Amino acid sequence: MLRDLGVTGDGLSSDEAEQRLRRWGPNAVHSHRARAWLVVWHQLRSPLLGLLLAAAVISYFAGERSDALIIGVIVALSVGLGFLNEYRAEKTAQSLHAKIRHRAVVLRDGRPQEVEVTRLVPGDVVELRLGDIVPADLRLLQATGLECSESVLTGESLPVAKDTAPVPAGTALAELSGCALMGTVVHSGSGRGVVVATGAEAEFGKIAAGLSGHQLETEFQVGLRRFSMLLVYVAGALTTSIFVINVALHKPLIDALLFSLAIAVGITPQLLPAVVSTSLAAGSRRMSRRKVLVKRLVCIEDLGDVDVLFTDKTGTLTHGRIDFMRAVPVGGTSPEEALHLGLLCTETQVDDQGRPVGGNPLDEALWDSPAAFQRSALCGFKRIGVLPFDHDRRMVSVMVTDPDGATTLITKGAPEAVLERCVEVPEAARQALDAEFAAANRVVAVATRPAQATPTLTAADEHDLRLAGLLVFLDPPKPDAAEALGRLDALGITVKIVTGDNPAVAAKVCHDLGLNDVGILTGTDLDTMDDEQLTAALRHTTVFARVSPEHKARIVRSQRRTGGDVAFLGDGVNDALALHAADVGISVDSATDVAKDAADVILLEKDLGVLADGVAEGRRIFANTIKYVLMGTSSNFGNMFSAAGASLFLPFLPMLPSQILLNNLLYDSSQLTIPTDEVDEEQVRRPAHWDIAFIRRFMVCFGPISSLFDFVTFAVMLWVFHAGPAQFHTGWFVESLATQTLVIFAIRTRRIPFWRSHPSLPLASTALGVVALGTVLPATPLAHVLGFRLLPTGFFAAVAAMVAVYLVLVEIGKRIFYRTARAPARPRPALGHRHLRRRAARFSTTTRLRQPRSIGRLPASRPHTTGGVG
Repeated sequence: MLRDLGVTGDGLSSDEAEQRLRRWGPNAVHSHRARAWLVVWHQLRSPLLGLLLAAAVISYFAGERSDALIIGVIVALSVGLGFLNEYRAEKTAQSLHAKIRHRAVVLRDGRPQEVEVTRLVPGDVVELRLGDIVPADLRLLQATGLECSESVLTGESLPVAKDTAPVPAGTALAELSGCALMGTVVHSGSGRGVVVATGAEAEFGKIAAGLSGHQLETEFQVGLRRFSMLLVYVAGALTTSIFVINVALHKPLIDALLFSLAIAVGITPQLLPAVVSTSLAAGSRRMSRRKVLVKRLVCIEDLGDVDVLFTDKTGTLTHGRIDFMRAVPVGGTSPEEALHLGLLCTETQVDDQGRPVGGNPLDEALWDSPAAFQRSALCGFKRIGVLPFDHDRRMVSVMVTDPDGATTLITKGAPEAVLERCVEVPEAARQALDAEFAAANRVVAVATRPAQATPTLTAADEHDLRLAGLLVFLDPPKPDAAEALGRLDALGITVKIVTGDNPAVAAKVCHDLGLNDVGILTGTDLDTMDDEQLTAALRHTTVFARVSPEHKARIVRSQRRTGGDVAFLGDGVNDALALHAADVGISVDSATDVAKDAADVILLEKDLGVLADGVAEGRRIFANTIKYVLMGTSSNFGNMFSAAGASLFLPFLPMLPSQILLNNLLYDSSQLTIPTDEVDEEQVRRPAHWDIAFIRRFMVCFGPISSLFDFVTFAVMLWVFHAGPAQFHTGWFVESLATQTLVIFAIRTRRIPFWRSHPSLPLASTALGVVALGTVLPATPLAHVLGFRLLPTGFFAAVAAMVAVYLVLVEIGKRIFYRTARAPARPRPALGHRHLRRRAARFSTTTRLRQPRSIGRLPASRPHTTGGVG
């Protein structure tokens, strides 16, 4: 196999890898690029918009060319406005995606190094370790206790054992024991393989390539879709009624059709995607500056919905900068010998200086400690066998030979697990261990025994060990962790600690941060509880210690059953199950592959303060989005009733179709600054949720208030000023634009506007500017083209008085409405099977993908045709 791929066991050279990358392209399934044509399609796909344009074309050829052209220009401006905002948001998402990096350890130039996953090429020799997501289709060259979880490809939940034995050509995907396939996860053991297929040529790539345009909907997107459909149904019913009424009253058919369609376009939230995209893009930029990255912009909203957070203590409550403190010798060994054994017992590859590449934090802390200055003493030792760490054993073992040829088995891991396999453990050692735990120090035990040389180690070999020492590490609480916990509490988020550490250590850290009287459960306790007992225990439990990956996922699932949205913050292999089980999975940039893959949100700094910033930002975005939604229901819905009512008694259309569309364009333009608005503190303090029933009640309550003032305007124009059709159109245009635009100042807050809650300067400026523009339009040269006429001076005084009274009535109605409003129901959306789509995101790039070239006649280009190692 190596010969067929033109590579040796030491991997490719950097120059050869670059040549192959140019030849075969990046190891990506699809590109994450902002596509202008797709954004334009999003703006044009409204069926109502299509009907309106079709009717305008018919109107043009029927002789009403000026009206048809005006409608076309206004629609083009509306679509352009939406396009500019949504495309900008897409560009933001593209830059966001480029900041999330995924790496793999490969052999290049004869030494291990980390490279971007998308830069892997056929022929690269890749190292696999526990928790890695296999970065491409590999033919295995080495395998030590290697098992891969292939559920993302085959649906099989149990991990599959891997080896280097060849398999016959045509072997089924689930039986390719000699291959590790892209997208699968290393469940246990370690291995090494040569890349035989990348990108869309890999088995996972073929499946994932077809999913790039079919993202799963979040709860926020479902809410948006339901709201839009609500307005579409209302618009459909009322538009049909308006059209039938106008035709029955013998008004021109084309005019009636255009008027009805214009009204329908007016009530349809055409710029809702643009407003949401602008909000999310602006929020993502602010969050990025605060070191929070989201994989998809809509995840920001879901982050703001969280009210329970499960988190590990390492790096969140503690510094996460683990420092080696000291070695506590046992059984006649010296501190230097205990440290020496700890340095030897590692499963990672080492570079030219003997330093581990991609090692775990404890190994790196040992290596960097001043006590490890005698690293040269390791040079005479040779590692001949490794049994990698796994979360069931919680240990790693290695077989080494010393310069004299003696063979020793060294085991390093969680003290409880190691001591179970030791003989004659001194009582002083147990007391020393308890003292370190009570001081909140992290401890790793090291044990040894003489052994017969063998490259194959199993868990059965870890017996009759003699404790050689305890390696003590310091990870003190962060000085600002208590403040961060206070901020999350002020946001209504309950924080619970889930850790694999000793319960005494976790309790001490919580006590140091001011979390007293915390309930503690261990993994052993959880095993004795059924789901109902666990759900009941969650109410008074803050710390879960010595828990397994399955325990973490079970805790999260139980919490979700109690109501509310659950977030899980984790960065290890053992956190992946819980990250998938949570409503919002949160990881960090330095996390393991499988943790970052399972997460929705990536923190560039593992800090609860950073997370609090992200939650608050998510809630601000949701609050501002709801402002636009409530604006649409209060004003547009009222206008629909006004148009329907006016059609019953007016001998002419209440407003020309082009004027309705212009009104809608100006109104929507003023709303595009809503994402910049200030949000009241009480709106950020608690999670908010989509509630269509709430929106429907708001529409029914405030829509008639808007209609009432429309009818007052009709009466003033007809009976006070004796207006003809053109002047009537102009008067309703000015009044309608003023009331529906200025009502944002009342709707944007539950407080008293301007006195206790101030709008942002951009929002106030655009709202007042649009009203001013609508007021002066009838006096401009465009008035004749748009069908406007000059209004009497007295009308503006009447409009000013009506707007003032309207806003007062809205304010009174607002207080009554919120006093009687019920809390929204808490939805419990099914999370579904998100693994495949999430995993596909790591194999994507922000550059345009080329069609991958075939690897020629190499049998390795298709993993299921591979034979021996070659």
